[in-house]
Amino acid sequence: MPRSIVVGNGNALVAFDADYSVRDIFHPQVGLENHTAGNLCRTGFYLDGRFTWLNDPGWKLNLGYAQDTLVTDVTARHDGHGVTVHFTDYVDMARDWLFRNLEVRTDQTVGRVVVFFHYDWFIKESDLGCTTGYDPLHRALIAYKKDRYFLLGGTSASGDGIDSWANGKKGGDRAGTWLDAEDGELGRNLIEQGAVDSTIAFVLGEVGPRQPGRLTHWVCLGADYKGVTEFGQDLILKRGEATYRTRTLNYWTIWSGKSKGAIADNLGPHIHQLYRRSLLTIRTQCDNRGAFTAANDYDITKFARDTYSYVWPRDGALIATALNRAGHEDITREFFEFCQRVERWEGDYAYFQHKYTPDGLVGSSWHPRADQGGNPILAIQEDETGLVLWALWQHFEIHGHLDFAARLYSTLVLRSARFLAAHLDSATGLPKPSWDLWEERWGVHAFTIGAVWGGLDAARRFAALFGDGGERDSFHAAQERLREAADRHLYRPELGRFARRLMLDGSGGVEVDAELDSALYGLWRFGMYPPDDPRIVSTMEAVRDQLSNRGETGGIARYRNDYYFQVDGDIDRVPGNPWFICTLWLAQWYIATATRPKDLERARRIIDWVAAHALQGGLLSEQLDPHSGAPLSVSPLTWSHAELVLTVEDYVAKLESLRAAPPRRKAAARPAPVRRRSAKPR
Repeated sequence: MPRSIVVGNGNALVAFDADYSVRDIFHPQVGLENHTAGNLCRTGFYLDGRFTWLNDPGWKLNLGYAQDTLVTDVTARHDGHGVTVHFTDYVDMARDWLFRNLEVRTDQTVGRVVVFFHYDWFIKESDLGCTTGYDPLHRALIAYKKDRYFLLGGTSASGDGIDSWANGKKGGDRAGTWLDAEDGELGRNLIEQGAVDSTIAFVLGEVGPRQPGRLTHWVCLGADYKGVTEFGQDLILKRGEATYRTRTLNYWTIWSGKSKGAIADNLGPHIHQLYRRSLLTIRTQCDNRGAFTAANDYDITKFARDTYSYVWPRDGALIATALNRAGHEDITREFFEFCQRVERWEGDYAYFQHKYTPDGLVGSSWHPRADQGGNPILAIQEDETGLVLWALWQHFEIHGHLDFAARLYSTLVLRSARFLAAHLDSATGLPKPSWDLWEERWGVHAFTIGAVWGGLDAARRFAALFGDGGERDSFHAAQERLREAADRHLYRPELGRFARRLMLDGSGGVEVDAELDSALYGLWRFGMYPPDDPRIVSTMEAVRDQLSNRGETGGIARYRNDYYFQVDGDIDRVPGNPWFICTLWLAQWYIATATRPKDLERARRIIDWVAAHALQGGLLSEQLDPHSGAPLSVSPLTWSHAELVLTVEDYVAKLESLRAAPPRRKAAARPAPVRRRSAKPR
C-alpha cells in the first residue's frame, strides 16, 4: 500500500499508508533503520461494545496537511459506527518526538470510548532481542534494544499517562497484542522480550456530538532511557504539547515559504500548493547529515527483498538542484559534503559507486565486477559522477558561496573530473562502458554521455573560476572530444534521431541499440546540445509520439516494453507504465524550446496532469497504472517531487523571460517586384 502521508525532521521519518496506519518509523537517520520494518501499526476505537480498527472497511478518510507544513490534517469518518476522528500529527521540528493529537466525536452519546495504538516492533530492523515493558515512574511503555529506545506515552481526560497496556509475543501462532484490544480491555502484562509488539490505551469516557473526546499520544525516540524520559516525556509535560505544535507549524510554514509568489500567479494556487508540498516531502526524505534517500516505502521489499532507502548520487544531485532552485542552501551543502566523504578515490581519480547507505557505506548492488568473459570492469553508473559535479556548479551559480566551492575544488571536483576525462575510450572518444541510469544495461548510454559532458563543463567552469588554466583546458578538450564522438557515433541518420546506447567492440567498432528511451533528454538537459538542435528536436518528438501511454492515465514511459511493474503487454497502446519523471522531462523540453508564452501551454498541461495524479495528500509515486492511474512501486519517490519542482521553476523563469523580451518587430513588407516585358530575340 503506498505511503500517503509522511512526517519527519531529518532525523526521524514516520510514514502512514492510505488507511492512515503507521507503517514506517525511521530513526536516528532517515532511511537507515526502520523499527517497524514496514509492518502495520494499528489505531483502534472501542465504542460501548463496538470495536473498529482504522484500516477496517467502512472508514472514509480525507488525508492532508495543515497548509504548507509537515503537520497532518486528517479526518476519518465511519458512518456505521457514527464516529468522526480528526488527527493532527507531526514530528517535532527539533526533538525526535512523534505527536498524535486526536479529537473523537460520535453522532450519539457514547458512555465509554477507548482509543488504542498498536506498534509492531522490529527494532534495528529485526524482531530478535527486542524488549517492551511498562514503566510505572512515567506511566508509559518503553520498547528498546541496545541503543534504540521508544517511550509510548500521552495525556487525555483521565490525566497524564496511558490508561492501559499490553506487552506480548508475536509470530508463529501469536497474532500480536492488537487482538487483545478488541474487547475494550488490555491484559497489562508488565514486560516481554524477543519478538514483541505493544498496544496502549487511552480512556476518553463519555463522548457525544457536543462533547468530543481528546487525547495526545507521543512516541519519544532516543538512544537511552534518560533520553526518552528526562529529556523526552518530562520536557513535554513541563512545556506542553501545544508549544511544540506551534513551533513546528511555524517552522515549516517559513521553510516552505521561500517559494516564489509567481508560481501561484502563473500556474494557479493548486500548483503552488503542490510545489510547496513537494519541497516538504523532499525534505522528509533527506537526512540531516546529507544523505538524500530515493524513497523509504518499505513495501518494495516484497518485490525485491531490498529497499529504496539508499543514496543514489544521481538522484541526490537532481534533488539537490531542485532544493537549490527553491532557495534551500544549507541542506544541499550537507549533500555535497556527503558526496565528498563517500566517493571512491584511486590516486588522482575518484568516482561514485552504485549507491550508498544513509550512513555513507557502499550499498547493495546487482552490478557485477566482471564481464561475461570474467574480465574486471567498474561496477558503476558513470552518469552519477558527472551529475554531482553538474549539480555542484548549479549550487554555486545560485548561491555564490565561494568558500564552500573552494573547499570541494581540489578533492570532489578535480578528482571526479579527472576520472571523467581519463575514462574516455581512446579509439572512439566516447565514455568507456558503464551501467545505465535505469540500472539494467551495460554499454555507452546517451544519458551518460550528456551527464559526463555536464560534469566536465562544471569542472571547467570551476577551474576557470580559480584560475587553474591547465585543468580548465584539459577538461575543455575532453568535452570537445566527447561532443565530436557523439556527433559521429550517437546520432543515427537511419533513425532520424539519437540512439540510446552504443556497444563498443574494443577495436573502435560500434554496435547501435535503436530502442527509443525517454532518458535521451539528458543530451540537452545538461548543456551538451541546445534543446532546439534539429537532432534533439527529432529525438524528443519521437519520445513524445512513441512513448506516450494511450491508456486512460496518459503520461510517458521510460522505454518500449518496460518490464518493471509492467501492467499491460500491449506495448503499441501501453509502451510502459507512465513515470512522473519521464513525463516531466518532456515538459522541461517544451519549456526550453518555447519562444512565445503560448508555447508553454503543452508544459502547463503536463504540470496539471501531475497534480491530477498525485495522491490525496500530495505525494507522488514512481509510476502509475496506465489505466487506473493508481500508484505503482514506491511512494513518495523523492526524484518525482524534485522533477516537479524543477519543471515549475523552469516554467516560471521562462514565462517571465518571454514576457520581458521586447516584442518581435514585424519585418517591413518588401515592394512587389516590377515585372518587365522581356525583349523579343531578334
